[in-house]
Amino acid sequence: MDVISVIRTKRDRGELSPEQIDWVIDAYTRGVVADEQMSALAMAILLNGMNRAEIARWTAAMIASGERMNFDSLSRPTADKHSTGGVGDKITLPLAPLVAACGAAVPQLSGRGLGHTGGTLDKLESIPGWRALLSNEEMLHVLDTTGAVICAAGDGLAPADKKLYALRDVTGTVEAIPLIASSIMSKKIAEGTGSLVLDVKVGSGAFMKNLADAQELAHTMVSLGTDSGVKTVALITDMSTPLGLTAGNALEVRESVEVLAGGGPADVVELTIALAKEMLDAAGIKDADPAKALADGSAMDHWRRMIAAQGGDPDAALPVAREQHVVTAPESGVLTRLDAYGVGVAAWRLGAGRARKEDPVQAGAGVELHAKPGDTVTAGQPLMTLHTDTPEKFDYALASLAGTYDIAPAGTAFSATPIVLDRIA
Repeated sequence: MDVISVIRTKRDRGELSPEQIDWVIDAYTRGVVADEQMSALAMAILLNGMNRAEIARWTAAMIASGERMNFDSLSRPTADKHSTGGVGDKITLPLAPLVAACGAAVPQLSGRGLGHTGGTLDKLESIPGWRALLSNEEMLHVLDTTGAVICAAGDGLAPADKKLYALRDVTGTVEAIPLIASSIMSKKIAEGTGSLVLDVKVGSGAFMKNLADAQELAHTMVSLGTDSGVKTVALITDMSTPLGLTAGNALEVRESVEVLAGGGPADVVELTIALAKEMLDAAGIKDADPAKALADGSAMDHWRRMIAAQGGDPDAALPVAREQHVVTAPESGVLTRLDAYGVGVAAWRLGAGRARKEDPVQAGAGVELHAKPGDTVTAGQPLMTLHTDTPEKFDYALASLAGTYDIAPAGTAFSATPIVLDRIA
């Protein structure tokens, strides 16, 4: 077997054989296939796709590249959630402790930022002392004692995906549906969770730009999970507008804590509760009320224990960017559109994301929103504040915001898009 023939097969729109898939995943994991060669194959997959048999075999090969975890020793059922990525999507942060407060165990393996979308681990690492890297034994201990853990996949869990995940981020191949599906599901199946809820984003700020693609991805992942014995459900949710009022690492942690304290933006609260209900139902827990767990402080208690168990200080001040720039409304009226992609790119350019897999991120960088579609604004009113430690980035970020919002005359009717657009099980 040789990598050139594998690349040519997919380049020429052929179907990869099981033997080709098994070999190329194993060879890439061992370093026999170079990054530039796997980049070429990933681009061919992006352009020419994979059928269901190829995706299933690719996922199985990713799982086989490492170990599998088991949570049978826990006294409560396990439920996990995964989002395909969006702008301002901090839902995992309040969701994991919320579901734990309602009686499930949440083994949440999360990732870092991909392109213009934020990464859960990058966000949590803005909390002083918090550790993303845990051994399997540490992960199980945190899960058993606090009910929830959010951490990076260990080196032994789908190591092929760990390499390919970072490569996709910097080679323009993030959007490939087969690679998204296999990346997510290989980790989740190997992780050993009993049930899984998928938040498949669609819209300008998501990797899936239209509903048909989002539905295809959701069906693919639900099938992969179901075929592997994991009860899997997908919600397709809107990502045409940023979630909440922040996009950036420490900024989103602050907003998540507000949600856990019983406040926070209405859209973040709505989606958090919707996903919590799905996770609890999938885990077989029927009598819990996630809205009550937010209101009575029990979700916050689980958050504090979870953060402390991973070395973080839940009372520590979060990092704040050294420089700010305010964007004001050019005219009065009704804000009718705020493009998620433009805001996400601005946050990325300000330092909240990375251009290369080796790049650091700025904890305090990002975009803070002061208005959302449907709000009435006046000329000169702040629309958003840009945060960064490197003010030379402001012009670059502002360029990405050009044309990202519309203001209609006062009195213009506005109809908000529902957050949850479809459910696939």
